[in-house]
Amino acid sequence: MMRAAIILAAGLGTRMVSRQPKALHAIAGRPMLGHLIDACHGLFDRIIVVVGPGMERLAAIAAPHAVVVQEQRLGTGHAALQAAALLEGFSGDAAVLYADNPLITRGTIERLLAARADADLALLAMRPADPGRYGRVIADDAGRVQRIVEYADASAAERAVPLCNAGVICAAAPPLLRWLRAIGSANARGEYYLTDVVGIAVAEGMTAVAVEAPEAELRGINTRAELAEAEAAMQNRLRAAAMAAGATLQAPETVFLAADTRLAADVTIGPNVVFGLGVSVDEGSEIRAFSHLEGARVGRDCIIGPYARLRPGTVVEARAHVGNFVELKATTLGAGAKANHLAYLGDTTIGAGANIGAGTITCNYDGVHKHRTEIGEHAFIGSNTALVAPISIGPRALVAAGSTLTEDVPADSLAVARSRQSVKPGRGTKSQK
Repeated sequence: MMRAAIILAAGLGTRMVSRQPKALHAIAGRPMLGHLIDACHGLFDRIIVVVGPGMERLAAIAAPHAVVVQEQRLGTGHAALQAAALLEGFSGDAAVLYADNPLITRGTIERLLAARADADLALLAMRPADPGRYGRVIADDAGRVQRIVEYADASAAERAVPLCNAGVICAAAPPLLRWLRAIGSANARGEYYLTDVVGIAVAEGMTAVAVEAPEAELRGINTRAELAEAEAAMQNRLRAAAMAAGATLQAPETVFLAADTRLAADVTIGPNVVFGLGVSVDEGSEIRAFSHLEGARVGRDCIIGPYARLRPGTVVEARAHVGNFVELKATTLGAGAKANHLAYLGDTTIGAGANIGAGTITCNYDGVHKHRTEIGEHAFIGSNTALVAPISIGPRALVAAGSTLTEDVPADSLAVARSRQSVKPGRGTKSQK
């Protein structure tokens, strides 16, 4: 059976005190909307994202999936109905999800879809520790859902019900669109509530069931505090998955992973390591304490850190070492090469087995353009060297410590570029008087 997902992402960041759309706020380096789209991939044949006016950045994240704009914010039911034109003639199931529920797992969505096969309508529900202002799921004695009551419209008895609505529903597309068009706005907020489709469906004699899932997956994110709680939950999930796949996290609670971090088996991560998006670490490598990696690939059996920074475009090949206070940007460090101390290497290709001395910098930016540095295999760059790009250091070349080089160095050559030392006997004590 064909399936479609309608993701509601038009919410503003009002309670977050933000000019960004709510679904644009990131968890583990990825916008909330991105997490939900990832969970939906492979389960739905179509994904339609509903955004608000002026949300071009959010629409770009949704690409290549279909995007529709809710020009007026008249409620969740009205938002879901904006996808109707893209579902005309679609006879499969349609699920409505919320972009500010980014922690929903693929497994929970699969359970929702399976429940829909045995009922006319299925929805997700939870039993939160603090039901607060969540809508309540009202069921009959047999457990069949009869309706959902928003907190503002609920009686005292209904507010005492512990089963709460998570907002996600699934039904065949044709009746779902019919129910959406039948929603009214006679409620405390004057909005068209998506939840009203449950009562409309039941009134038609349809069956509705609730699929329960943990609060940690289903709670919405409306404030900065809730965003921080979701970040903590996601980090715990990512850490557990990394360790289950064979990585060692020496102090897991101090390691921060991105949504797409890839750690191979037998990788060791020290305390207080932070991963940005786009990092992979191959088998047997060690990332030592207080290192920061983003947009980088680390090969097998490497040592990174402590206090190292790998910036986007960096590739560290097998058995290479990056030591303390070394920063690499758009740089390839060849197999077995070493940069162990206090260096900046930007826009650089470093050959296998090369050694980069402490204090070495590549002067890659002239104020307008970036320029590359090429360092050959088994070259030795002495400490406190400045390489003014564009420049090429040949294989097995030796650059003397303290040099500032502006010209290429051929293979197997010694390069010295520093001012001559001058010693004036007896002048030191006289100058202090």
